[in-house]
Amino acid sequence: EVQLVESGGGLVQPGGSLRLSCAASGFTFSRVYMTWVRQAPGKGLEGVSSINSDGDITYYSDSVKGRFTIFRDNAKNTVYLQMNNLKPEDTAVYYCAKGGTYSNERGQGTLVTVSS
Repeated sequence: EVQLVESGGGLVQPGGSLRLSCAASGFTFSRVYMTWVRQAPGKGLEGVSSINSDGDITYYSDSVKGRFTIFRDNAKNTVYLQMNNLKPEDTAVYYCAKGGTYSNERGQGTLVTVSS
């Protein structure tokens, strides 16, 4: 059974930083590309960032490029999202997904709130 458990969300002021983690189990993590997806209040899913199985190819949406960094540790079956210079519009529930944005294999999410 695929399990994805996100952590690291919270309340942060604009300009602040957070690091999200996603611990994976139930599949061969090192062979799968992973995606961080977010859903802001009242909005649809947005693919924020993806990383290939080896961790050497990454993708970022225009809205986070230059501020967020995705990386993974295949030895720990964990994918991370380092978020810097956070903005109020980054407020959302963040999910990690096995595969792409619209994968039905996602975690329960972690809430990130950017507010002063």
